[in-house]
Amino acid sequence: MRIADAQVVVTSPGRNFVTLKLTTDEGITGLGDATLNGRELAVVSYLTDHVVPLLTGLDPHRIEDTWQYLYRGAYWRRGPVTMAAIAAVDVALWDIKAKAAGLPLYQLLGGASRDRLATYGHANGRDIPELLDSVRQRLAEGYPAVRIQTGIPGLKAVYGVHTTDEQGERVLHQQIRPLVEDWDTDAYLRHTPAVFEAVRAEFGAGIPLLHDAHHRLTPIQAARLGKDLEPYRPFWLEDCTPAENQEALRLVRRHTTTPLALGEVFNTVYDYQTLITEQLIDYVRSAVTHFGGVTPLRKLFDFAAQYQIKSAIHGPEDISPVGMAAAVHLGFAVHNFGIQEYSGHNALTEEVFRHAYTFTDGFLHPGEAPGIGVELDEKLAAAHPYEQTYLPVNRLRDGTVHDW
Repeated sequence: MRIADAQVVVTSPGRNFVTLKLTTDEGITGLGDATLNGRELAVVSYLTDHVVPLLTGLDPHRIEDTWQYLYRGAYWRRGPVTMAAIAAVDVALWDIKAKAAGLPLYQLLGGASRDRLATYGHANGRDIPELLDSVRQRLAEGYPAVRIQTGIPGLKAVYGVHTTDEQGERVLHQQIRPLVEDWDTDAYLRHTPAVFEAVRAEFGAGIPLLHDAHHRLTPIQAARLGKDLEPYRPFWLEDCTPAENQEALRLVRRHTTTPLALGEVFNTVYDYQTLITEQLIDYVRSAVTHFGGVTPLRKLFDFAAQYQIKSAIHGPEDISPVGMAAAVHLGFAVHNFGIQEYSGHNALTEEVFRHAYTFTDGFLHPGEAPGIGVELDEKLAAAHPYEQTYLPVNRLRDGTVHDW
């Protein structure tokens, strides 16, 4: 069997997704997610101009060899564009291999390690009362754990607080310039413990609560927040500080026992080496889509397991159902699964990407369809072309650009 065709599909059923479709000379197809939110077309070019020409004629069963060929063969390694492109190829090859075997992907990864995957949902509000209503909604939907984000008094627009339409769907602001959010770290550090206090007072101590600082804090600020949140026993504090400087987490770890999750912007195992070997984090957060695929992420989880660190694959709305399906299969198979972020997708996206994985009472299951279990409706995808959009940027009150 050989790869006979490779096609890059860009569609925007509410938001932009990049999908690689591989077809073999035996008619078996495989899908891979290459979405890089806000920089989608850079990956499209990388795939179309530099990767697709290399794929025709390759044996699709040689997944490890193809991964190394694309990673080492380019000479220029790592980075989100490169790794998203490689991820798309890797997942598409796993999809083909599993379909050829007539098995769901998780069976090729060692079989099920559990019966279902626990998830957490996103709750947010412009103020605490609105947040409490959002938590109630997530709990009513069955989520066993909830991430809580709220507006900050005095700030106009803050990460994690979304605009929704009458149906409750998140509204994305398509525009030629990024939305500018504002930021005041002192106000945030004063406000966030009060948010946890209010949620605990309303819903009790039994609900796992998560929070995302989204890289905005210095190490000492992150340490302070982690310590201030300890009375409320958070499930984790996510991305408390930019971790390109891995040693910075040593300071945070010394000052707080709040569990730490990190790594959604990481692309290779080298980004994690110090964090894992010194046990400076508790959960690794990279997505299949941005880490080079199932092949390297499985290796990362095995590495992390030696240090009692668990998986927590990034699962936002800008990971397509193709990427989400791969994540669910991987989480179903690995022993050190921790929790799966699950934002879901809008109804149109669900039509474009029909998938076998299911979300029931707060838990995910990959389904038993051969491969990753996703089918792309190419006609419907073509009816929703790419729309230029950007992630927001963040500025301090004096106008200085800050980490978003």
